[in-house]
Amino acid sequence: MMIVSLLLVVLAVLGAPLFAIIATSAMVGFYNNETELMTIALELLSISQMPILTAIPLFTFAGYLLSESDAPKRLVRLTSAMFGWMPGGLALVCLAACAFFTAFTGASGVTIIALGAILYPALKQDGYDDKFNLGLVTSSGSLGLLFAPSLPLILYGVVAEVSIDDLFRAGILPGMVMLVMLSGYAIWVNRHNRKPISTFSLREVGAALREAVWELPLPIVVLGGIYSGFFAVSEAAAITAMYVFIVEVLINREIPLRELPRVVRESMMLVGGILMILGVSLASTYYMIDTEVPQKLFALVAELVSSQTTFLILLLLFLLVLGAILDIFSAIVLVVPLILPIAAGFGVDPVHLGIVFLAAMQLGYLTPPVGLNLFIASYRFEKPIMHVYLATFPFLVILMLSVILIAFWPWLSLVFLSAS
Repeated sequence: MMIVSLLLVVLAVLGAPLFAIIATSAMVGFYNNETELMTIALELLSISQMPILTAIPLFTFAGYLLSESDAPKRLVRLTSAMFGWMPGGLALVCLAACAFFTAFTGASGVTIIALGAILYPALKQDGYDDKFNLGLVTSSGSLGLLFAPSLPLILYGVVAEVSIDDLFRAGILPGMVMLVMLSGYAIWVNRHNRKPISTFSLREVGAALREAVWELPLPIVVLGGIYSGFFAVSEAAAITAMYVFIVEVLINREIPLRELPRVVRESMMLVGGILMILGVSLASTYYMIDTEVPQKLFALVAELVSSQTTFLILLLLFLLVLGAILDIFSAIVLVVPLILPIAAGFGVDPVHLGIVFLAAMQLGYLTPPVGLNLFIASYRFEKPIMHVYLATFPFLVILMLSVILIAFWPWLSLVFLSAS
């Protein structure tokens, strides 16, 4: 068993597909436990019976359509017209636009590629320091993961079996805390840069609103419908996908019909990878529950940890390391089933745990040595990776402080749940 485990670790390091590693470990576990291997196939089949899973491909498809259209340019123009006149206004534009875009695409790398090409040159042209520009755009790419209809929020809800509507509500204030803290830092750093990118103009605001007239109802209808309980998350996903398709393909005609198969293929490749990992991870979770792994882990942790505060500190340190070596989707399906019962033993609400988990994992996109956003920014803006590390470090510190605040002030996550 030890030899097989070491072999799987070596294969994972060498780049073997994650689903193959998880499936093999589950098969070995079931075989040693004399459990039918058919269980893995049954767990793969079981994900098709989860109604909420339809939201994942639909939201992903909508996000890819938005990124392929000129919607990012319209979003930047609108936020510039509304906030660009303020000191440090373009930095606020960057944060707000990236948070909105990441919430709908669910992928911070897509945000850096789609919006970075617009915002990075604009920041440089307006006289912002190049190091600040690079750090801002890179760190802004991960904002929005706590806002509906973020894909990681939906996936956590599926894995942890908690209400996705509750998760959407719980992410509002913590997401705003991260956004406000970064905005405050951006304004303070650029307090001597008093040159606004433009004077405030109602005419420009009106023109930007008219240009984005078809995209504006999207967050209002979708999020308003979810938060009010008018329709379920899966219904919201269907409405979003259909609406974005009609607007970007049929009305604005920014995505030719001949390009549609490529967009569908690229978006579904991401979805297929997530669902494959989710399926085999459910089988692995079944094995761990059957062999009482969570109970044994809780007993071990309980011997070393005596309070909820200590547990949360250790959890944040663990997630910081985990986020640097594992992508957020894999971490959700692999780690959440293990820490969920342990957190429950220390009285941590599962919804609050989800927000803390995603907020902390968000830092992994910016954590050396393998933070994904660091490499995407290095490639996209043609900067040495060490230069990107140094540029993002102040933003990483601000985000760390915000995660600590979120973790130890559960009211931020739970206030809208108690009110609903």
